[in-house]
Amino acid sequence: MNARKTANYANNAKAQELWKTLYLCAKESDTRRFHALYDKIYRPDILWDAWQRVKRRKGSGGVDEQTLEDIMTHGEKNFLNELYLELKEKRYHPQPVLRTYIPKGDGKKQRPLGIPTIKDRVVQMATKLVIEPIFEADFQECSYGFRPKRNAHQAIAKIRKESKKSYWVLDVDIQGFFDNINQDKLMKLLEQRISDRRVLKLIRKWLKAGIMEEGKLRNSITGTPQGGVISPLLANIYLNTMDKLWEKRFSHLGKLIRYADDFVVICRTKQEALESAQVIKAIMNKLDLTINKDKSRLVNIWDDTEGFDFLGLHHRKFPIRKKGGRTFYILNHVPSKKAMQKMRTKIKDYTEPRHKLHKDIRDIVKGLNRKLQGFKNYYQISPMGKKWLNRIDWYVLTRLNLFNNKKRNRRNKHTKFKDTAEEVKYFLVKLAS
Repeated sequence: MNARKTANYANNAKAQELWKTLYLCAKESDTRRFHALYDKIYRPDILWDAWQRVKRRKGSGGVDEQTLEDIMTHGEKNFLNELYLELKEKRYHPQPVLRTYIPKGDGKKQRPLGIPTIKDRVVQMATKLVIEPIFEADFQECSYGFRPKRNAHQAIAKIRKESKKSYWVLDVDIQGFFDNINQDKLMKLLEQRISDRRVLKLIRKWLKAGIMEEGKLRNSITGTPQGGVISPLLANIYLNTMDKLWEKRFSHLGKLIRYADDFVVICRTKQEALESAQVIKAIMNKLDLTINKDKSRLVNIWDDTEGFDFLGLHHRKFPIRKKGGRTFYILNHVPSKKAMQKMRTKIKDYTEPRHKLHKDIRDIVKGLNRKLQGFKNYYQISPMGKKWLNRIDWYVLTRLNLFNNKKRNRRNKHTKFKDTAEEVKYFLVKLAS
């Protein structure tokens, strides 16, 4: 191990030790408020760890147009030293986030995304590393999104377990969640655990930094910018109010399962599901949030009549026939229609550009495999899903065949399908395998 790798490991170990210490202190007392946190944010090992994490995520620059490549050319240490001094001398001021839009899963609507500058992303990441363990000690078991050692597959496994004895699902969608978070209430929740005014002021600055859209600056009165490194943590802190209230007073109605701002309640009876809907509505009112009535619904999962979409998967009980003619209904998880369309769009966007026609098909497959492996890791969660993933496998071969025929200037773009399938079969990732 060379000197640089050794230094990186030592820095990471120190950051992990701080995380563990803060978590244990917060776990010991749920009323303790932490007052000496700001100086830890600009600690060189914390800033270095934050920079490494931001760099791994890649991403474009913000309103200042500074890129990761610019920073690496100028010198990573120079960048972090300047940031260290800005924070220590309290000269750091965040810039507005750059507003851009990305297509939603349906391909029709667009989701707003705020892109902070890379400097702001590093400071947000450093702040997240310091305050996350304090709030992690308070978070409930029902929360799975954007938390250490927790993921969507665990949330889905919980749904599968609860579905064995519960037959009604309250599927809730919060309307414009990130844009409608009440900033004052969020700050009060932060103050329950943090008394360091410098850290609170730093977070307030990000909330008030504003949004730059088409060259015009717009002040942000409510919400946290989607795309900010610290936004998922702030979202969990805000909705932890609901989690705690539910676990303490309403868990008898059903099991709450939340991933960031997406959540469902699994109930035994329709009556409990209806009561749950009223409780959730009251909690949302308390948090100044609104339920999207068009996307929220009550679903009966007794048999294969109905299902619901959650975390990119469609959850439905499919019939399993046993010997003797008996039929059992077991919950399975298959890619949702939106997810299937999204996969096809990504595959088409990767294989369609004409400037790639000079490449060998094996090079195209190599790049495509990275996307396919990601699909496979996430969506191949149950045996029933293979039927849906097989359709994507077929679509991949169709797109590769179109690429091959365009490359060879064949008039019939759909000919020679078997030849293409034979050519790529040994090195193409198969989703349904």
